Amino acid sequence: MMNQSVEMSHLADQVVDNKAVNSHWEEWKAKYGEGAAALLSGAMALGAWFVTDLWPIFSIILYSAAFIVGGYVKAKEGLETLVKEKDLDVNLLMIVAALGAASIGYWAEGAMLIFIFALSGALETYTMNKSSRDISALMDLKPENARVIREGQEMLVSIEALQIDDVLLVKPGERVPADGMVTEGSSSINQASITGESIPVDKMVGDEVFAGTLNGEGVIFIQVTKTSESSLFSKIIRMVQEAQQEMPKSQVFVEKFERMYARIIILATSLLIVVPPLVFQDTWSAALYRAMVFIVVASPCALAASIMPAMLSAISNSARKGLLFKGGAHIENLSRVKAIAFDKTGTLTIGHPVVAEVVSYQGLTSQEVLEIAASLESYSNHPIAKAIVDHAGSDALQGHSISDFQSITGFGLQANRNGIAWKVGKPAFMESDYLFENIMLDIERMENEGKTLVVLQNPSGIAGIIALQDQIRPDTSRVIRDLKAIGIHTIMLTGDQQKTAEAIGRQAGIQQVYADLLPEDKLSIIKQLKQSHHYVAMVGDGVNDAPALATASVGIAMGAGGSDVALETADLVLMNDDLSKLRDAIILGRRSRRIVKQNLVFSITVIVALIATNFISGIPLPLGVVGHEGSTILVILNGLRLLR
Repeated sequence: MMNQSVEMSHLADQVVDNKAVNSHWEEWKAKYGEGAAALLSGAMALGAWFVTDLWPIFSIILYSAAFIVGGYVKAKEGLETLVKEKDLDVNLLMIVAALGAASIGYWAEGAMLIFIFALSGALETYTMNKSSRDISALMDLKPENARVIREGQEMLVSIEALQIDDVLLVKPGERVPADGMVTEGSSSINQASITGESIPVDKMVGDEVFAGTLNGEGVIFIQVTKTSESSLFSKIIRMVQEAQQEMPKSQVFVEKFERMYARIIILATSLLIVVPPLVFQDTWSAALYRAMVFIVVASPCALAASIMPAMLSAISNSARKGLLFKGGAHIENLSRVKAIAFDKTGTLTIGHPVVAEVVSYQGLTSQEVLEIAASLESYSNHPIAKAIVDHAGSDALQGHSISDFQSITGFGLQANRNGIAWKVGKPAFMESDYLFENIMLDIERMENEGKTLVVLQNPSGIAGIIALQDQIRPDTSRVIRDLKAIGIHTIMLTGDQQKTAEAIGRQAGIQQVYADLLPEDKLSIIKQLKQSHHYVAMVGDGVNDAPALATASVGIAMGAGGSDVALETADLVLMNDDLSKLRDAIILGRRSRRIVKQNLVFSITVIVALIATNFISGIPLPLGVVGHEGSTILVILNGLRLLR
């Protein structure tokens, strides 16, 4: 019985080992199989060429093996297109040309065609796999399990089993399992996988963290705010996967053209085989040879490889820098953009008010005005109240007696502080008798600067004014300057009042400002801008920006701070809200378009030149193979430059 169990155990181990070997083999085959087959095919063809005179039969066997090894993948693809879609493609043209060359005794030329065709196919697959490997690398960063604290006990569960509000324990060196908020502890988090930031970001209680990011040396507890499927990390993976599937318009056109062109080539080849012997008394062998040269040089391999390798390289390049395009079509569109419209709040600005200026009267200092306002505003939940309290600091709230607190909606509040009656709120909430000319001049000046004002009044009159403003991001002015330098017209769209919008626009250097807008107004302005500029991008982060993002030629969402709706609607996501990447994205788009144009012009020129030369003076098949397939390899390599 014991021997039987040992045997069973050995068998189980063997099955596991076999599975592991098979898995490694499949992985190796997917990664290197096509390239290895192409090189093996070339080696066989070279060996056959060397032994042609010594062992003719053996050389034909080697040539046949080279045909099978190098041509299997492309022949399979071509036959699948023929059987399933009832259509012809370039793969079938090449296989027919190679077999035709062999049928009239040109084994070496046919094998050379198969080898170079297989090599160019392997290069194209490499480009596509490079983008896929970027996704695989992302997916490898996704944790499978999480330490969750339930009923005071630590337990290990799969991330799929996590629920919103679960509390997770993340130890030093571990990856954050889910999007959430730090509830206890502090640490530095490496967010490069999400935002592209190379420097770890310090996280404390109340800060947001993302799944897939790497915890530093601290122990932190996180409250889950999004399920596994809704996390920003999962969305990134989905967006990159979708990007690989979506083709630019130029590629769609080329693929349609390629199918139609393949039919024309087959018809022309058939005529070249039949007409010369019947009409011009040419030999069947010579006609067949010329027809085989024609089918080789006329095939649109280079044309077919001109666009997608370049676009996939650009998508892969940008993904590493925190720029997520949802498809090659959007890179193409971005390259044509002449104007960019920005939402204001949360896009050009930090998205919440901060104290910008304090004016004091009655002999008080600015700090005293802040402390009085903060001690009163600490009883309010309004964002402006929070901004004043945060600016004053926690010390301002200590040792004061507040009584008779009363909030007046839309105006402000009043209360007794240390026995003195105070009013805090809008200028309109204050007694008009206290609004002397010098005070009104200060109020008018600050309002013209687009600031929101909080005024303090005590029984003696106006004690001070606190001006708050949603400040522009530190890099906004530089970003706008850089965009203007590359010929981009800049526009700002906001729901804020005109004065505030104009003040922010001046600070940022924006060329055109639209204020007092509802979501539908933003939509109609984008439509107007498209009429004047043709290609217009829109940058936004909120739900109210989604209609405009969808209508723009390219919708761009702020990835870290953006709403789910904005992320889903956009065509390009800035993962770390870094507006400076916009210039990089546009330059990459223009570079991609330039390389695609180079590829298209080059490939068409080579095809036309080879066809013309073949008809005028005739081209040897080896030269036709090298010229045609060499041009295919060159356009693929040119596209791969975008990986840098």
